[in-house]
Amino acid sequence: MENNYVSGPKGPSRRAFLSASAVTAAAAPLVSIIAPASAASASPRLVETTRNFDPALQDLINQIDPHRIQATIEQLIQFGTRHTASSQTDPAHGIGAAYTWVNQQMQAIADNSNGNMTVQQQTFLQQPVPGRLTNPTYITNTILTLQGTANPQRFYVVTGHLDSRVTDILNFTDDAPGADDDGSGVACVLELARVFAQAPDDFPGTIIFAAVSGEEEGLFGSTFMAQQMAKAGNDVQGMFSNDIIGTGDAHDGSPPDPTTLRMFLEGIPTNVTSSQISLMQAVGGENDGLSRQLGRYVNSVAPFNLTNMNIRLIWRRDRYLRASDHVSFQGQGYPAARFTEPRENFNHEHQNTQVVNGVQLGDLIQYVDFDYVARVTAVNAAALWALATSPGTPKGAQIHFTPPPTFAGTNLTTLTWSANPEGNLTGYEVVMRETTAPDWTSAIPVGNVTSVTLNVSKDNVQFGIRAVDQNGNRSPVAFPQAVP
Repeated sequence: MENNYVSGPKGPSRRAFLSASAVTAAAAPLVSIIAPASAASASPRLVETTRNFDPALQDLINQIDPHRIQATIEQLIQFGTRHTASSQTDPAHGIGAAYTWVNQQMQAIADNSNGNMTVQQQTFLQQPVPGRLTNPTYITNTILTLQGTANPQRFYVVTGHLDSRVTDILNFTDDAPGADDDGSGVACVLELARVFAQAPDDFPGTIIFAAVSGEEEGLFGSTFMAQQMAKAGNDVQGMFSNDIIGTGDAHDGSPPDPTTLRMFLEGIPTNVTSSQISLMQAVGGENDGLSRQLGRYVNSVAPFNLTNMNIRLIWRRDRYLRASDHVSFQGQGYPAARFTEPRENFNHEHQNTQVVNGVQLGDLIQYVDFDYVARVTAVNAAALWALATSPGTPKGAQIHFTPPPTFAGTNLTTLTWSANPEGNLTGYEVVMRETTAPDWTSAIPVGNVTSVTLNVSKDNVQFGIRAVDQNGNRSPVAFPQAVP
């Protein structure tokens, strides 16, 4: 945990999975479709609130093992400290030994994946940062890739950070167990990789499981990873940072909340320009950035009846004035979010392991609930499954605002978008909601087209576009850019 300020029943498909937004539906605006004539329906319908999940997904979630999660965290704390600047040569102690062990675990998982997975150690030299890192230091991200079979250029990333720390961020010698921050996140990533490696079939989109490092000192590892993916032109359509996901009990006297998981989602995107912000303000799109759409999607595809977890969406980049590895991906324009437990206990984060005035300090394994981590892992699994098996988010979504000659404006709304590359699409849906509604409430099937004109005023509601395939799987929503 870095402290810088800084939605229908399915057909018979083996991966049939409904990904429509699941919210309490409000009354939908009455609309008619002006064009194209081939549109499937001229009437909006309420967004579905029920779904049938692919049994293979349920089987995958059932394989998530709290005992394996426990064993992973127990091993990680055996390295004493995993401080970024700790020894990289000691075979049993320090970050180097942790790098080696995580790489071995990922390689073993890849070896059991029928050749679908590959492992990479991504190492770079981080220069000193005053007050955070005193010497040039090699930092390693260990990355396991499950190659997509139909759309491998579409990426989904999940991370936990391997490094740990005590009170003094420059202290790289004292033991820093890092059981919750972030042994829990790394255990989640390794368990996700294990169960996805054993999935019975392939995934159209590519999934990346990564243990990143240098988070505590400044998101160094994830920043490098995100930059490299951007340089390679990788289309990252979703990223999740799992940081401090160890327990629903803060151990501070507050009531335990073992079935809640916070998901932090930025509003104004990190990487936008001032002119883009001005346009966003002019159209009221402050609540419709890529990360917010990702959060809405995850909230619909990972419900309690599948994961035994409630997702609490929080409209904020991260905890107050803080950041984690998802921010690195947001900085490259990628939709990204942070999962974290419902209430942190700061006695168990970034603290020396000691008892002060009868209070136990330190990030110790005794404060980690392995069943809770397993449920968080289930949320990640449901989200990654849905994303990787559904169509990709439509590209080039636009809403046109130029009125006809001599008109000051128009109550018609014209939307256009680029055709998705998937060969199994049935078409697209326009989704709508009142500007005050947190999630999409109605959907209009418009057919396999790339433009539509609706007899509804763009002044009153928000619009989005999503793709639908032959199995009923729906993509995340694309929010249209305002263009002449």
